[in-house]
Amino acid sequence: MSNQKKRNFQIEAFKHRVVVDPKYADKTWKILEHAIHEIYNHNASGLSFEELYRNAYNMVLHKFGEKLYSGLVSTMTSHLKEISKSIEAAQGDSFLEELNRKWNDHNKALQMIRDILMYMDRTYIPSTHKTPVHELGLNLWRDNIIHSSKIQTRLLNTLLELVHRERTGEVIDRGLMRNIIKMLMDLGSLVYQEDFEKPFLEVSAEFYKVESQEFIECCDCGEYLKKAEKRLNEEIERVTHYLDAKSEVKITNVVEKEMIANHMLSLVHMENSGLVNMLLDDKYEDLGRMYNLFRRVPNGLLTIREVMTSHLRETGKQLVTDPERLKDPVEFVQRLLDEKDKYDSIISLAFSNDKTFQNALNSSFEYFINLNARSPEFISLFVDDKLRKGLKGVSEEDVEVILDKVMMLFRYLQEKDVFEKYYKQHLAKRLLSGKTVSDDAERSLIVKLKTECGYQFTSKLEGMFTDMKTSQDTMQGFYASHPELGDGPTLVVQVLTTGSWPTQPNVTCNLPAEMSALCEKFRSYYLGTHTGRRLSWQTNMGTADVKATFGKGQKHELNVSTFQMCVLMLFNNADRLSYKEIEQATEIPASDLKRCLQSMACVKGKNVLRKEPMSKDIGEEDAFFVNDKFTSKFYKVKIGTVVAQKESEPEKQETRQREEDRKPQIEAAIVRIMKSRRVLDHNNIIAEVTKQLQSRFLANPRRLRNVLSLLLNEISWRGIPLTENCTVILLEGIA
Repeated sequence: MSNQKKRNFQIEAFKHRVVVDPKYADKTWKILEHAIHEIYNHNASGLSFEELYRNAYNMVLHKFGEKLYSGLVSTMTSHLKEISKSIEAAQGDSFLEELNRKWNDHNKALQMIRDILMYMDRTYIPSTHKTPVHELGLNLWRDNIIHSSKIQTRLLNTLLELVHRERTGEVIDRGLMRNIIKMLMDLGSLVYQEDFEKPFLEVSAEFYKVESQEFIECCDCGEYLKKAEKRLNEEIERVTHYLDAKSEVKITNVVEKEMIANHMLSLVHMENSGLVNMLLDDKYEDLGRMYNLFRRVPNGLLTIREVMTSHLRETGKQLVTDPERLKDPVEFVQRLLDEKDKYDSIISLAFSNDKTFQNALNSSFEYFINLNARSPEFISLFVDDKLRKGLKGVSEEDVEVILDKVMMLFRYLQEKDVFEKYYKQHLAKRLLSGKTVSDDAERSLIVKLKTECGYQFTSKLEGMFTDMKTSQDTMQGFYASHPELGDGPTLVVQVLTTGSWPTQPNVTCNLPAEMSALCEKFRSYYLGTHTGRRLSWQTNMGTADVKATFGKGQKHELNVSTFQMCVLMLFNNADRLSYKEIEQATEIPASDLKRCLQSMACVKGKNVLRKEPMSKDIGEEDAFFVNDKFTSKFYKVKIGTVVAQKESEPEKQETRQREEDRKPQIEAAIVRIMKSRRVLDHNNIIAEVTKQLQSRFLANPRRLRNVLSLLLNEISWRGIPLTENCTVILLEGIA
């Protein structure tokens, strides 16, 4: 087989010419034209679609495509003109029904005609760049029906009237509306937009403009927002039922502009019902509705934020500057916490935890809390109150919640170092008096402060706890080495490390002989077990429990200060003592002694002493006796010391020294920055130092400038006199 020669086959065209009947095209077209008429007249069941397809095929094959196409256009146009008359004649509600019915008939007819002319659609039309059959049918429907002078305006008015009726509460045939709108969409997006959507949006804008004005005049803010929300939801629902999905953005923009954007300021400032009233009355639902509506329009949330911030700053300013509210620091701080909880709830429940609103809230609190210079002190007093008695019986989880709230206020403070000083004083008093309700709570707060401000902020506070634990061990060792002291007076000494505890003036007094001997034994023991240390007694900070027997054998245990104990012990050896004798025997400073005697002789219910002459004040000529008639329903009686009328000297000194205390920190920050940057202009130094110190306090630029100037003079930096535009250069070799 491989030896056989390969043969090439070729198919040749007919040599002779095919002759076509001259009347073939007309006859064939008449058949096809009749078929189209029958299709439009609903008589297509008797037609042979295979024969019709072959006829159309042959016409195209024999170069009669143009005749076929033009005949189709003419025939369809003729039928559509008749259909147009039928639609025009429809009255009332039957107009849209007739239009919809004829549209459906036209689509069915168009499908059959396209099937018959499929060959023309695939070959002749692409080669001649004519409009395909289906698209041609749609265009002819558009031109002869939709754009008919007697139908176009009527159709638009009918559709807009139905939308208006639905907006006013009537029920319309949504299925029919959907079919008509879909017809417009099928005819092309331009037809839908020009013949319906554009006029629809214009009419809608006018409708909502009028309606919103009516609502503004007759409704309060909450009611108006409900109506606006309802209208917005209705338009969104309308789109889903019978409009183009792309129309949703456009119609909602119309509603938002006319009902919300154009009335924003009127709504938020509406008398007796605007945003401020909603905030005051905790109207979470109305606030949430306002937030969700206003977020849809430009600057909507900004408007809410600005009004809320303005109101919050004004109310906060009143809160922190009202003299009446400043009388009770604990209540002052509690009001701040309540206000913060209130707005936290509003932002969480109504404003979707919007970070911009949370930032505005934080900014407002930081603003007005720092308007009151005593805020750091008051927050420390609030903590002191809670850790002394306010947290008794409170669960550990609730304690953490309260401490977290305190830390939240602490973060707003610009003068954190002032808080530290007050907190250290209050913590010292709690620890030394044993009045803290929970060591765990105390330590938890210190951990939070350490996390917030760093180790340096809390190192001394942690040292105070270490001293308390060490003192307990020291006292156990002391009594273990002196078993003979078991029957006498009991001494408890707290050994405090200088520098860790608040500075106190070293006020001495003459202790009773038995206590003085006991103190001396402790001194010998302590210095014998610790080398290189020095003890200094702080008698003004001590307390004592004294057992006393009054007239008729009535016994009480008196809780008093060390100074008060020294005075009371003198009456074991004397029935009557003058002020001069007491002062000489105890050597207590006059101011402290007078307050001490006043608290024991002039305070009703605590007057274990009586004086002559009787008066509220202590005089140097007064004489004192034991009050044999003293009675109390309690066995244990706490006798406090009358508070000094003016600020104590240590507190005065701290106030005066605050700026001076900050100077080393400012200097250290300047040196750190200059070591790192080497060359820096004045303004950037101020900015960098302020940033470094903001975790401790808000540095005053003028103060920074002064410290920088002094530092330049003190150390060997060489440069020009300091001006706003000067450059500071760190010279090599400076530590």
